[in-house]
Amino acid sequence: MNTPSTQPKTIPQRRFTGTVVSDSGMKTIIVAVERTIRHPLYGKPYSRTRRFHVHDEKEQYGVGETVEFIECRPISKMKRWRVIYQNETNA
Repeated sequence: MNTPSTQPKTIPQRRFTGTVVSDSGMKTIIVAVERTIRHPLYGKPYSRTRRFHVHDEKEQYGVGETVEFIECRPISKMKRWRVIYQNETNA
């Protein structure tokens, strides 16, 4: 007989590293994550950029800095990510 476990399933949190492109919001930074992919037919590499709205509680990051961030609960309409600070370990 199969009994359900009492432990909740843990979903691994997605983690990205990118460059801050805007810090004009209150406790919000916009981070651009660039990845390089190859064209499926011609093989030429090209880049794709995606922008994320990231929660920065301490407002310590500025434009041009590199940050690491992870997925979290929805904080606002656009924010589903939060910055990992240096003193945090596996959050």
